[in-house]
Amino acid sequence: QVHLVESGGGLVQPGGSLRLSCSAERFTLDDYAIAWFRQAPGKEREGISCTGSEDGTTHYTDSMKGRFTVSRDHAKNTVNLQINILAPEDTAVYYCVAGLSCRDWINYDGDWGQGTQVTVSS
Repeated sequence: QVHLVESGGGLVQPGGSLRLSCSAERFTLDDYAIAWFRQAPGKEREGISCTGSEDGTTHYTDSMKGRFTVSRDHAKNTVNLQINILAPEDTAVYYCVAGLSCRDWINYDGDWGQGTQVTVSS
């Protein structure tokens, strides 16, 4: 089981941006597909994206296209999620998970980390 740590969350005003990071101490993230999810208060967890390990292609759910951008930092062994033009409805705990591929990533049912809290408020 790959243990991942999410970071970079915080309080941000509407219209602002954040970059979240997903890191692992004992694993090379380049070897895994990395998916991002979020869970807003009182709502079900929803998928944001999955970035493949072989070609690095990122698949975004339709509702997340446009304001969310994923990138891999090979030197730092992180996968980053850039979120722009944040709105209060983006308030959620954001999670990253690892898998062998992006196949059926939206139905991930493995372990979850603690996530990182993003709060958008003025």
